Amino acid sequence: MKTILIYFVAALAEIAGCFAFWAWFRLDKSVFWVVPGMLSLAAFAWLLTLSPADQAGRAYAVYGGIYIVSSLLWLWGVEGHRPDQLDVIGAVICLVGAGIILWAPRSIREAAADGVKR
Repeated sequence: MKTILIYFVAALAEIAGCFAFWAWFRLDKSVFWVVPGMLSLAAFAWLLTLSPADQAGRAYAVYGGIYIVSSLLWLWGVEGHRPDQLDVIGAVICLVGAGIILWAPRSIREAAADGVKR
């Protein structure tokens, strides 16, 4: 559960950081929005290093599913636009994929890797 929390906090940091730049460029906010945006993006990068995954790519793949759900929550909570049914279906599919990557038993992963020539 700690891993999922790390990914959700990382997603919040990334989305907030990117939104700061969005606000500056697209919403005509002050350039000073960029400073907290950069700090937020730095926090995001640091948070991803707290993932227990042995490989960065696997950590990023799982994070991707969490990021998609978090983006839709941001859309709804911050931007005031409720995700539609297809948004929700797509997010559920992504979460299932992220869950498989995160929680698949190691023996299944090793067996699959043995079948791939490197």
